[in-house]
Amino acid sequence: MDDLLKFTYAVDGDNFTSAGQASVNVKKNLRQLGFDAETIRRVSIAMYEGEINMVIHAGGGNAEVFVKDDCIEIVLTDNGPGIANVEQAMQEGFSTAPDNIRSLGFGAGMGLPNMKRYTDSMTIESEVGKGTKITMKVLL
Repeated sequence: MDDLLKFTYAVDGDNFTSAGQASVNVKKNLRQLGFDAETIRRVSIAMYEGEINMVIHAGGGNAEVFVKDDCIEIVLTDNGPGIANVEQAMQEGFSTAPDNIRSLGFGAGMGLPNMKRYTDSMTIESEVGKGTKITMKVLL
């Protein structure tokens, strides 16, 4: 299966103001390409949650979005601390976000569960001390 389009974004880990900008750009691009509102919504939510996680936990990272014949694939990579216990991190409400982040309204422990909820598949590859790669697909 060939990629029809690829969008690449750097996620700035030092700037909450720009967090979510990549998902806004993807939403705009998918709308211009004529995708249906539900697909755009699902991709945007999953991507936004991933961006916020990269800012909170990993000091930023990279987001790639591949528009394919049968799906939209989102690949998020970072060189952060990694996820020590993926199963625990997938539990709604579990969060390792520090108090200063929670005081901003982030870190409620819904990022990874929402990413899974709004996509058709999600895989997490993470190594403590090396980083995390999350691949999500929204089927068309």
